[in-house]
Amino acid sequence: MGKRIIVRRRGKGGVYGSPGHQHRGDIRHIPSASCTGTVEELFHARGRTTPLARVVFEDRGRTAEALVIAPDSVQVGQQVRVGSDAPVEVGNTLPVGRIPVGVQVHNVEARPGDGGKFARAGGVGATITSQGRLTVVQLPSGAFKALSPLCRATVGFTAGGGRKEKPFAKAGKKFWALRSTAVIFPNVKGLSKNPIDHPHGGGGHPHVGRPSTVGRGSWPGQKVGRLSPQRKKRKR
Repeated sequence: MGKRIIVRRRGKGGVYGSPGHQHRGDIRHIPSASCTGTVEELFHARGRTTPLARVVFEDRGRTAEALVIAPDSVQVGQQVRVGSDAPVEVGNTLPVGRIPVGVQVHNVEARPGDGGKFARAGGVGATITSQGRLTVVQLPSGAFKALSPLCRATVGFTAGGGRKEKPFAKAGKKFWALRSTAVIFPNVKGLSKNPIDHPHGGGGHPHVGRPSTVGRGSWPGQKVGRLSPQRKKRKR
């Protein structure tokens, strides 16, 4: 009995899915407009390249606990503040419209209140480049993004920047490191696989053996190899 090839099983979960039950959930800015918190713990989170910080916030006599992306140089017991009146210091979260030009930030919101979308990986940071009707931020990729001044961000760049400097001692370490991010390791080209594992597999020597282009209207599991070229002439 046949089975689905590997490229068409991706996204199904199981061995090709990320172990979400071991992750600590989505990390977002707290919805409170203004509060003060204390860093209680710093720890590693599976599936993330940056450490997380457990912060206990106090707002109007009430206490709440939240997980945030740990900025570089943050310490246990450090006080962090959230709000438009918070000082521009490492670990504080405030609207990008209140942050001076040239300051590095991370976990930047794309829209006010979405919890943070940009500059969340380990050792990265975005830079405030100009202020006006919109706030322009340079992302870690070098691209410039115009945002609403009400979008929030945390001052400083993220921790965990030295992770690439330590090499993997053996293949097994890299396998388990990528396993938590749903990346299959090692990555083998399709020509080297068996016919049941990839459309390009099989044959006595490495060649595809059939047209490798697929239609642009194909469903995602069929898009293996090169997409068919676009039509250059009009239909008569």
